[in-house]
Amino acid sequence: MAAFIANGSVLPRKSGVSDLPMKGSVPFQSPASMEISLHLPHRGTIRGMGIQKGITLIVGGGYHGKSTLLEALQTGVYNHIAGDGREYVITDHTALKLRAEDGRCIKNVDISLFINDLPNKKDTKKFSTPDASGSTSQAANISEGIESGTKLLLIDEDTSATNFMVRDDFMQQVISRDKEPIIPFLERARSLYEEADLSTVLVAGSSGAFFFIADKIIQMDCYRPVDITDHVKSMCREHHAPRTKAENFSIPDFSRIIGSSFVRNSNEPNKQEHSAPERVKAERYGRDFRGRSRDSGRESIKIKTFGKDSFSINKETVDLRYVEQLMDSEQTAALSHLLRYALEHVLDGRRTLRETVDILEQTLEQKGWTPFCPSYVPCGLAKPRRQEIFACLNRFRG
Repeated sequence: MAAFIANGSVLPRKSGVSDLPMKGSVPFQSPASMEISLHLPHRGTIRGMGIQKGITLIVGGGYHGKSTLLEALQTGVYNHIAGDGREYVITDHTALKLRAEDGRCIKNVDISLFINDLPNKKDTKKFSTPDASGSTSQAANISEGIESGTKLLLIDEDTSATNFMVRDDFMQQVISRDKEPIIPFLERARSLYEEADLSTVLVAGSSGAFFFIADKIIQMDCYRPVDITDHVKSMCREHHAPRTKAENFSIPDFSRIIGSSFVRNSNEPNKQEHSAPERVKAERYGRDFRGRSRDSGRESIKIKTFGKDSFSINKETVDLRYVEQLMDSEQTAALSHLLRYALEHVLDGRRTLRETVDILEQTLEQKGWTPFCPSYVPCGLAKPRRQEIFACLNRFRG
């Protein structure tokens, strides 16, 4: 299974700015064909809808609950408190919500699985840009997700780049394939599952092409799921099938080395004089008189969190507003400390990104927050997932 939603769950929220369950909403009820039982030691047997690995398509009319179901699944990587309504919505803990992110930076990412033969001859196996388009950002998001160990993609067609997701036959007749560098997700989804064990849950409302690759098709009807797989598959036999599988599938390369010149060299002269109170303060917080960490020998890095969506590290802002599985500012604050530690102690121009994240996770697991906050551990830090640590490092422009 990739996910589970218990019968009786309350998925709609009170409002767009509230995480409380909506009163009077329709309780979730699994279709009989997808219903399974789980036996829990402190709850007993619960029944609900099991979403198997593979490609699951969620369709339906507007305002019938498609995105609400997907949002419940994207938060199902976390535990929920009693009264949330989604206590037994459970998703593979590596699940990654994907979307297009126009303008994000990309650094040496292998996006060749989806984009090749660019007119400017830019290398898509080590693709970099300070200002990505919707399609290139979504291609990079998938490659980075695989790099982080993700086994389930959660995608909403509404927040995706249209030309990245699908190209219809008429468009392919007008713009030939040799003039289009993008291989749409439609033509890679099956190979991602069959060859990379990467499942997909996709909300679609405008293109029927995805019916041809789906293992299971769920129609949301007034917030109630209906299994329409057999009915739709029989209809597919009466329609012309689009191209659904591209050639030359290969797992992206994940050997990229991460380095940083963000921190000034400790040997640089610092002519600024410090008063006696400043010296005492520096000594108290583990800094030498030039503002450098005593154990790192480097210039002190200042961090500041701006709610859940971003933080600054010195004067560089790390934009996380489209990392949708961050739930509160305490995770964002934790990411700022993890990034600072990586800059001061880990990023040396020799380690890969995977090795860097491994070190951060192992240090946090074995030593807690003290190495990341040597002066004092502030109140209000929440551990982020591995996927969000990757997302933070990938979006840091420094």
